[in-house]
Amino acid sequence: MKILAINAGSSSLKFTLIELPQKEVIASGLFEKIGIAGSMYTIKYKGEKHVFEEDLPDHSVAVNKLMQALIDLKIIASLEEIEGVGHRIVHGGQEFSKSVILDEDVLKRIEKYNELAPLHNPANVMGVRAFMKALPGVIQVGVFDTAFHSTMDSVQFLYPVPYAWYEDLGVRKYGFHGTSHRFVNKEISEKLGRNDLKVISCHIGNGASITAIDSGKVIDTSMGFTPLAGVMMGTRSGDIDASLIPYVMKKLNKTCDEVMDDLNKQSGLLGISGVSSDSRDIEDAINLGNEKALLAQNMYAQKVANYIAMYNNLLNGADVITFTAGLGENSIMMREAIMARITSLGVKLDKEENNFRGEFKCITTKDSKIPVWVVPTNEELMIAMDTMELKNK
Repeated sequence: MKILAINAGSSSLKFTLIELPQKEVIASGLFEKIGIAGSMYTIKYKGEKHVFEEDLPDHSVAVNKLMQALIDLKIIASLEEIEGVGHRIVHGGQEFSKSVILDEDVLKRIEKYNELAPLHNPANVMGVRAFMKALPGVIQVGVFDTAFHSTMDSVQFLYPVPYAWYEDLGVRKYGFHGTSHRFVNKEISEKLGRNDLKVISCHIGNGASITAIDSGKVIDTSMGFTPLAGVMMGTRSGDIDASLIPYVMKKLNKTCDEVMDDLNKQSGLLGISGVSSDSRDIEDAINLGNEKALLAQNMYAQKVANYIAMYNNLLNGADVITFTAGLGENSIMMREAIMARITSLGVKLDKEENNFRGEFKCITTKDSKIPVWVVPTNEELMIAMDTMELKNK
């Protein structure tokens, strides 16, 4: 069964064509600058990279170009080979606690949460409608970033603010990266042969979130009402004192939206280092003696370590800690920096075992009280598997 896993952004569309149940990636690609001058798309198939520079005025055109390219490159013989399309949807509010089959009625319900994820949900829905038009009759499935976190109880998801804000406005912690955390928990549970693991899942990259999981259920997660909360990230601040916002507004004569833009796009590793939001650039700068780059890395590592320690307490002792996403899978230096700050938990890094990138591997010594594993995430596969499951029901 061939399934397309789709992640549509406001000016981009990322796809992976997967054969199930073999879990084989057939082709993948990215459409960039949709609706913007200089648009282009790239398709990877059988080790070759095909680049096309073409006008992409909207997502419907991009999807039609994708359908045609799949046939022209002989990736598929006809569109009938595509049996399902799974879509990443960032925000499902409290209404969507699992993946669902999408139709126009469901899309309108999803659109109610556009205000909670204004940069993501409208684009996600736009992508769904484009595929509905291009592949009529093919099942379309929505897989929500927030869904996995729906098992949190009110002690964890409520904020200590007027309760009416929750009742009337939906103000609460929702959490994000849920598809990634769910995939990693599934992988480590299968690897260790247990379905009752207490896992601290660290999705650390340009966006970052830490999640406490007990027997497959989320107990707590670091991101909150929006993806701005929690640990420091590439360009996001993570947790701050909310009083900073009106203070900076007055001092710099900025609007609330401008300050929020600074917190989302000009903070984190970029804001502290002044170098980049990319950890590879940060590490290069550290090696050249850049003190602010080192400060940024140390802050990032400490924030992650703090959440790990807090969630170890919440779980009454974790069975395993996992690292995934860009830094978690690939940054030897960041993994070491984080683990140096959780030695009080009995965690012991094996430096030799940690000297790798992008593999499924344990990086602690045999006498480490909590084993730490690097588990490469695969949100696209999770999306495809959910799509197959709903199609087969």
